[in-house]
Amino acid sequence: MTDSRVSPGHAASGKQLFSQAFPHTNGRSCATCHPLGEHTTLKPASVEARLAANPADPLFHRIDADDPDAAVPTYEHLKKGLVRVVLPLPSNMDVIDTAGNVITPSDRKISVWRGVPTIEDTALSGPFQLDGREATLEDQAQAAILSHSEGREVGRAQLKRLADFERSVFSSPRARFVSQFLASGIPLDQIPIPEDFMPLTVQEQRGREVFKVACEACHGGPTTNQITNRAVHAALSAALKPDGNVVFTQVPGQGPVPVRVPRPNNEFVNIGFGALSYLGQIGQLPLYTSSVELPRYRFRFYTDGTRQHAVTELPPIPVTASGEPFDPTPALDGNGLPIVGPNGLPQWFTTDPGRALITGDPGDFEAFDVPSLRGIARTAPYFHDNSHETLRDVVDGYSRLILPFTAEMNLPPVHPPETPGGLPEALSPEQKRDLLEFLNRL
Repeated sequence: MTDSRVSPGHAASGKQLFSQAFPHTNGRSCATCHPLGEHTTLKPASVEARLAANPADPLFHRIDADDPDAAVPTYEHLKKGLVRVVLPLPSNMDVIDTAGNVITPSDRKISVWRGVPTIEDTALSGPFQLDGREATLEDQAQAAILSHSEGREVGRAQLKRLADFERSVFSSPRARFVSQFLASGIPLDQIPIPEDFMPLTVQEQRGREVFKVACEACHGGPTTNQITNRAVHAALSAALKPDGNVVFTQVPGQGPVPVRVPRPNNEFVNIGFGALSYLGQIGQLPLYTSSVELPRYRFRFYTDGTRQHAVTELPPIPVTASGEPFDPTPALDGNGLPIVGPNGLPQWFTTDPGRALITGDPGDFEAFDVPSLRGIARTAPYFHDNSHETLRDVVDGYSRLILPFTAEMNLPPVHPPETPGGLPEALSPEQKRDLLEFLNRL
């Protein structure tokens, strides 16, 4: 958890620094990609309007063009609210092709496309960025100035003012209430949950009850970004074979069960949305970002930076029941156990390895930070790749594709599909409507 103490004077001057470009940059300020009037997220409709009004807006710099080397740059990714993030490979990783050949770029850097997270409630979070690569808000600000603004090193006093401003921005008085307790040194588990005292309509009350069973395991506690059910977290982390497939064991009366690896000190989680991003890219799932091309990567992980002894490859080359490459049914090994990677489906590539690109740990493959859900209704689109355009899309996705396959949540798909030909659902239409009412207040 970050230090939430804020200097009011620094916060006021930090807002000015946030809104103006530093010298020796490409003209971008923090507010270029985190507009203050839009809950500091990059909204696709706003990008479209800005491009139409002023193509010379600093937002439309070639570093975030679809092809930075094109004679006439286009910005379809930016129109989806995505920015290019260039990151170095950990020393114990290589990029490989489907034949296993190493194709790591000579500079050992790769790029991914990610949404722009809000700065609201950052006083309650940390580490920062979707993959947690920055330990402090000061470090995050400096990294953004160097990369997205192509600037230079900034004095720590200025970075502190920027950070103090960010720590002063909240999605609601309830978030500020929690921050004040943290700043006073009150342990997190002793801070009251402000939603316990929040006046709610009858429908919102029902929605909060759905929230408790469907969301609170990973978004609980007074900060609403705290994993409170470690069993659920452990259920999403499987042991892997050297080929990248999951280790299964036969359990009498249950059949094949994945071998889980509890990670009590790890707050990042792979909930499967990396796999959904993959399905969107191959045309198997209509997502908000399916119309733009995302990267296609495979990785080899080694024991150390010498890269002599391989540990595993992710995602593993699919082995399907029919032999067809995109058959969703995995094959079985000689013991009747599924041959499948960490996402539970055949997957030829990843569009973003997530936290693994920071730690070099295959257990962090496609894992991302757990965000706070306060103010969530005002920060669309959603997930690391902006794959879900609306909050209703998010709730539908969880009901159909995440909750039913997480046994520890005890939300089996007992409800009929809400759409013709769709999947059975963990939540009823009424539960989903109630949950949306609560999330819109949260």
